[in-house]
Amino acid sequence: MSDGTAHAVNQKRRRFLIGSTTLVGAAGAAGAAVPFVGSWNPSARALAAGAPITIDISRLSPGQLLGPMPEWRGKPVYVFRREEEALENLRTRTDHLADPESEEAGQQPEYCQNEFRSIRPEIMVMVGLCTHLGCAPLMAPEVQPQDYDSDWTGGFFCPCHGSKFDLAGRVYSGVPAPDNLVVPPHFYESDNVVVVGLDGENS
Repeated sequence: MSDGTAHAVNQKRRRFLIGSTTLVGAAGAAGAAVPFVGSWNPSARALAAGAPITIDISRLSPGQLLGPMPEWRGKPVYVFRREEEALENLRTRTDHLADPESEEAGQQPEYCQNEFRSIRPEIMVMVGLCTHLGCAPLMAPEVQPQDYDSDWTGGFFCPCHGSKFDLAGRVYSGVPAPDNLVVPPHFYESDNVVVVGLDGENS
């Protein structure tokens, strides 16, 4: 093989190797970028473990329960807007409640240990699972007598075993559920956005 032919072959070989190396390097860089970019968004496992969720409440009307139902840690989160009449009943009609002052530890953050069990009186955020056996209570917000309670002032009724809660998630006396419904840690990112799963000071 002449020097000229050998030089041409070496040039082709060099171009091939450079091209191949560049291609593999680019593929490696792209592969490395995928998990990095993906890590910006919570995975299903992270959400199940308790990653915070962001909820838009801008369209929530008085008396309305937010739908579709958001989930946190695999549990339904009830978010609803209370009317003024409901707030007045929460202040004054407490004789039928087992824990009207929300004294049971662990059922709500300290900043929600008040008559409304909320940061903003009109907005309620709570886990929608009965504290008896984990059934999902039904919302019956009307302040009028119901078939299951002549003194009803609006709240949640668990049809599975008859537990009742008011519109602050406080449990009635004499029902199977032992505790108030759970209020998760949360804070308001803005007037219309609530973040569930984090306290404001830890956000």
